[in-house]
Amino acid sequence: MSQVVILHGWSDKSSSFKPLAEFLQANGYDAIPIWLGDYKSLDDDVRIEDVGKRMESVLRQLIDEGPLEPPFDLIVHSTGGLVAREWLSAHYAHDMGACPVKRLIMLAPANFGSRLASTGKSLVGRVIKGWDNWFASGAEMLTALELSSSYQWNLAQRDLFVPEHLDGAPALYGADGVWPFILTGTHPYTSRLRQIVNENGGDGTVRACAANLNTRGLTIDFSSDEDQPVLTPWRLRDDSAFPFAVLADRTHSSIIKPDGSDVNSSDALKGRLRELLLAALGCDDFATYRQMATDWHAVSEETAALAHDEQRRRDAFSSRSQPEAEFFHQYMQVNVRVVDDHGNDVHDYFLEFSGPDDERGDDSSVYFHREVLEHVHTFGGNASQRCLYLDRTDLRYNYYEAIRGDVARVLNMSLSAAPPGDNVRYFDSFRTGARGMLPLHFEDQDEDRVRWLKRNTTHFVKIVIPRQPREQVFKLKSF
Repeated sequence: MSQVVILHGWSDKSSSFKPLAEFLQANGYDAIPIWLGDYKSLDDDVRIEDVGKRMESVLRQLIDEGPLEPPFDLIVHSTGGLVAREWLSAHYAHDMGACPVKRLIMLAPANFGSRLASTGKSLVGRVIKGWDNWFASGAEMLTALELSSSYQWNLAQRDLFVPEHLDGAPALYGADGVWPFILTGTHPYTSRLRQIVNENGGDGTVRACAANLNTRGLTIDFSSDEDQPVLTPWRLRDDSAFPFAVLADRTHSSIIKPDGSDVNSSDALKGRLRELLLAALGCDDFATYRQMATDWHAVSEETAALAHDEQRRRDAFSSRSQPEAEFFHQYMQVNVRVVDDHGNDVHDYFLEFSGPDDERGDDSSVYFHREVLEHVHTFGGNASQRCLYLDRTDLRYNYYEAIRGDVARVLNMSLSAAPPGDNVRYFDSFRTGARGMLPLHFEDQDEDRVRWLKRNTTHFVKIVIPRQPREQVFKLKSF
């Protein structure tokens, strides 16, 4: 049985994990050292990269001097997930054989950001979280946590995807690397003050689709053909599915308390976290790991089914903690970055969605923009990067019903970009309201056409559009 290191999240401290440490001791870890890590997260000058670098120094010293024996297990919560990924990618990406961690258990990790990160940098965030810290709130760390941040784009290239123009890259996760396990909740906060941060499909702080480390990437290139863009899926360093489970009764704070002392749910639901946590810590072979990915997916589907069954919700929760059906909807994040064919960021663009006939005002288009597309966030550090939050349940079960007639039930996405000036246009120079269009999602699929958008998943989409100089930019005259 391995030693365990536990990392907290933003604005937290190691003492919050006493219930988790006690749970581990009560389940066979009583003679095994459990290490609790503390790091600066509220000081404005500290970045996630700084914490990862210092983490390597501390762990290496403990390993060299003997108290900490590899391999050990690493349990992380919230921002601790990004710290762990930073540490792994910065120090072991090219030598996973030297990595001292085998199992990485992530509890509600903010792998792909949190909507609250931009709130945390506001005056309200500083007053609530920074009162004892000279009103500092960890500005650098919150910037990395902001939805569709540059840090998240870069980190995903360093640990999940094969970077562009490379034939391959070493796998940090998978059979010969670290085995990640991701557990997150989709239960809202019930206390009056905290209810203001609740969001459907999340645990009050992190969205389920933002916690999931399983991700996808795609480049859509309109530069050579504006009507038929070139689609290039991003290659993953390892195509193994990571075990990921959404728990119906856990908030961002109760996910770290296996005893469920502050959870008002049925005994079966309350015990699910304990069961899955011990299963992850006890996973000893990769065949079992792969099977757990399938088993945990079934858990997430059970949670999603609560959205459609009021009686099951009543049976699962006490009357005072029973969430509305919408909290159990499944969502998708789409992180979009638009650049021109020279690689320059395009800041002023608009994404629009429509049905099969490209009718922007029909019932399906109105329904999508009102009910399916629930939130759009523009990253403060680069307006070319945006995060779209899509209600997959409403898309799958309601949007397509609004499409009338004997037509293919499809969701199209179009992009319009404002010209940077009088001399340059995007797309066709002579087209008014120039835009590129692409079918994004289909209701009916066959084996030859698989949905690219996946439930409970964050997607990265890089869109390349042609920058077209007008005639007056350059001319030749006969002498």
